[in-house]
Amino acid sequence: MAKKDKSIVKKEQPETKEVAEGNGAADFVVKTKEELGKVVWPSRQQLVSESAAVILMVILVSTIIYLIDQFFAWGAEKIFT
Repeated sequence: MAKKDKSIVKKEQPETKEVAEGNGAADFVVKTKEELGKVVWPSRQQLVSESAAVILMVILVSTIIYLIDQFFAWGAEKIFT
């Protein structure tokens, strides 16, 4: 049987720059503006109607939770007093 050569060949790693090209703050701002230009913004009517729907749902759910809490408080009062 032939012996395998177990010598390890180290590959030289290229030196990395601390700040790679295109990763500066100015480039970040430019790319952010480009991405914001691609966003499809809602119309004012859509924004108002969806905001109203969210507010109404929050009011509805908080009212239901309040009523359930009051029911359990009433029940606990009847049981433990």
